[in-house]
Amino acid sequence: MNIIQLKESITKITESSISTSEKLQSICNYLKEEISYYDWVGFYFKNGNKNELKLAEFAGEPTEHTIIPFGKGICGQVAVSNQNFVVPDVSAQDNYISCGWKVKSEIVIPIFVNGENIGQIDIDSHTVNPFTKKDEELLEFVCKKVSTFYI
Repeated sequence: MNIIQLKESITKITESSISTSEKLQSICNYLKEEISYYDWVGFYFKNGNKNELKLAEFAGEPTEHTIIPFGKGICGQVAVSNQNFVVPDVSAQDNYISCGWKVKSEIVIPIFVNGENIGQIDIDSHTVNPFTKKDEELLEFVCKKVSTFYI
């Protein structure tokens, strides 16, 4: 993983003149294509004033989990904890919403605007324990860039 090159490409996407939706989709597509173990990449955002997340753009197989209540699953837990959540092996998690038998691990990083958790990036992998500190660093960078769309 060439994190410098990945960050440069993400910056180009986020600073382009396309719509926010197109930027989010481009980020999903880019990450899924560039990082072999990123099998599903998507953004969830707070659904208005409701205590739930709503799926926005994603790359990968369609999911039935388009609405996730706060506290449920990894994404719902991040909406409450405001902390990164790395799951090396989803089979070892009690509060996990399965997105399919192929998914073996997950990483979720929150997106903050003015200190408020407005959403998150969610990555599923078909590989057990693939995520490192470099993944967290990259995805935190992505989330900071995405947050600028909503300021």
